[in-house]
Amino acid sequence: MREPRVFGITGWKNAGKTTLVERLVAELVRRGLTVNTIKHGHHDLDVDQPGRDSYRHRAAGATEVAVVGGHRYAIMREQEEPTLAEVLARLAPADLVLIEGYKREPHRKIEVRAGGEPMAPRDPTIIAVACDEPPTAGQSLPWFRRDDIAGIADFIASS
Repeated sequence: MREPRVFGITGWKNAGKTTLVERLVAELVRRGLTVNTIKHGHHDLDVDQPGRDSYRHRAAGATEVAVVGGHRYAIMREQEEPTLAEVLARLAPADLVLIEGYKREPHRKIEVRAGGEPMAPRDPTIIAVACDEPPTAGQSLPWFRRDDIAGIADFIASS
């Protein structure tokens, strides 16, 4: 089994990362690719709700709880935050994995900018920039407007 291609979307809060990931997934799937995503946050995650049976299972001490129904399932595991490699290893095979967050990991990334201090000058894993205005003079990385979904998808597919 081959390793999936991994590509990150990074940037400061409210730069438009989630919107870009959402639009890229739709475009890449339209092109026939299978795409998985990983969203990393800096706060505790709880997809369960108090009072639900699965919540009660976890509260009783289950280490892992699978919730299954219809065309979807989720597995919740009680543990310290896993590494990106551990999460990637648990995903189903895909042509591409888009990662939102994990900005300090060494995979290739596009920086989404909407103000704030640019990240690219200090991060060699950022290989392109998506923002509404051309980056400042001296910027040698490929630049895309944030709404150039086809262009960004082409760049990711060829990287």
